[in-house]
Amino acid sequence: MRQPVLAGILAAAATLTLAGIGLAQSASGLSSLRGAGVEDPVPLEQVFKQETQRFNREYRQQPPLVPHSIDQYQMDLRTNQCLGCHDWTNAGDRGAPTLSMTHYLDRDGVEMDHVAGTRWFCNQCHVPQVNAPALVDNEFVPSVTR
Repeated sequence: MRQPVLAGILAAAATLTLAGIGLAQSASGLSSLRGAGVEDPVPLEQVFKQETQRFNREYRQQPPLVPHSIDQYQMDLRTNQCLGCHDWTNAGDRGAPTLSMTHYLDRDGVEMDHVAGTRWFCNQCHVPQVNAPALVDNEFVPSVTR
C-alpha cells in the first residue's frame, strides 16, 4: 500500500517540476545587461581594438593587464605559450617582463625552477587590455591619485 502512494507522490512532484521549468523558461521581461532580450542577437556597433600603450594598475596587487593580443595563444595542461617570452629563462632575450617570483612557489611556499601548477593558466588573472565601455555602471576610484 505504501509503494503506490510513494509512486503517486513522485509522479506528482515530477509533473510539477517540469511545469515549473516550462513556466520559468517562458517568463517574459528578461533582458541581458545590454538591454536586449535574452534570445535577441545584439549587433556590435564598434569593434574595440587592442590598446598598445600599457594601462596603469588601479589598485595594489592588481595583476598586470596584457598589452598584446592572446587570441592565438595555446594554453592547456601541456602548453602555455606565454612562457615562451615571460618565463625567467626567456624574458631577458625577448625583452618581456619576467613573471613574479610568486609564480614559482608551490602551495607550501617552496620555490621551484618552473611555473607552479596553480599559476599555469595566466588568463585566470591577467586579461588583455582594451579600451571598451563598461557593460554596467562602475564608480570605482583608484586608491592612489595620479
